Amino acid sequence: MKYYIIAGEASGDLHGSNLMKALYQEDPEAEIRFWGGDLMQNADGALVKHYRELAFMGFVEVVFNLKTILNNIKFCKKDISEFQPDVIIFIDYPGFNMRIAKWAKTHNYKTHYYISPQIWAWKESRIAAIKNDVDKMFVILPFEKSFYEDKHHFPVEFVGHPLIDAIHNQPAFDEAVFRKDNQLSEKPIIAVLPGSRKQEITKMLSVMLSVVDDFKDYQFVIAGAPSQDFEFYKQFISNKNIKFISNKTYDLLRSSTAALVTSGTATLETALFKVPEVVCYKGSWASYQIAKRIITLKYISLVNLIMDEEVVTELIQNDCNTKRIKAELQKILDPDYRHELLKKYDLLEQKLGGIGASKKTAKLIVSDLKKQ
Repeated sequence: MKYYIIAGEASGDLHGSNLMKALYQEDPEAEIRFWGGDLMQNADGALVKHYRELAFMGFVEVVFNLKTILNNIKFCKKDISEFQPDVIIFIDYPGFNMRIAKWAKTHNYKTHYYISPQIWAWKESRIAAIKNDVDKMFVILPFEKSFYEDKHHFPVEFVGHPLIDAIHNQPAFDEAVFRKDNQLSEKPIIAVLPGSRKQEITKMLSVMLSVVDDFKDYQFVIAGAPSQDFEFYKQFISNKNIKFISNKTYDLLRSSTAALVTSGTATLETALFKVPEVVCYKGSWASYQIAKRIITLKYISLVNLIMDEEVVTELIQNDCNTKRIKAELQKILDPDYRHELLKKYDLLEQKLGGIGASKKTAKLIVSDLKKQ
């Protein structure tokens, strides 16, 4: 059977790659064409567009890049029409994917959505489009099932969180070799995860690194995104206690004592690797003013949303400053505080449903197609 997968961000590339591997196991004759990144490309199939061409962040940034976005939508529709897939699988990335889903239903394509748009956070009105344009929804957060089924009477499948798979499937790791290969000292590591898009890295990295001189017994290591070159990061590295590693975030987290993390999937990844973290977020003034008026969630990090309590500290907009970052980083380096935090991380992992999300989703997709 023929599968067309659309992932528009780094996290979608990770989950898409694991889903592709599972689809090939369930359907050895599968033909897969996709929008994604390097991980999906390594899983085989035909890459249409890399997510680095698609990643526009924030309300204002989207407006400035609207022509490019519309051209991508037009191209995507044409490419699907030529490929004629048995199913289109959307992975998160709702601004783009929901437009394609609407068009796809009018052209009689089967539509499956893996990793729900976060309509429980904002744009809950999208539920009408989801009910109309999505045949099957596979959700990965435990509270999403009740949100869809109890509140909106739309049946979904809770498959567990694919990050559990991604972390469980990591190869054997030797920290000493990792440090040597990347020219890291024996000092304990504070990982710095400033995001994957240029806009957010530019906004976040300087303030995250502003506390380096206050922690001279540690080395700060920037997790470089695969979509960005080192040349872009160089402008932010002005201290010998700052190191840079590209495209090795999981190995970096396995070696880290603590982390400063920009809000997003990385907050959950960091917690699942059992690394105490401070969540930092700053957007452009205009984007933030719009967001705070339409997003009603108590928290911005997945860790806190899933646990429904402030497990990790969130420093948002004006609170994301040198003084607060320093104080919160000192707190998570305290042994007693860390012990209590790690116990909460264990409870978090239990809530996420264990391993097998990718395999379960692939089985459900293939099973549904065989009913045709």
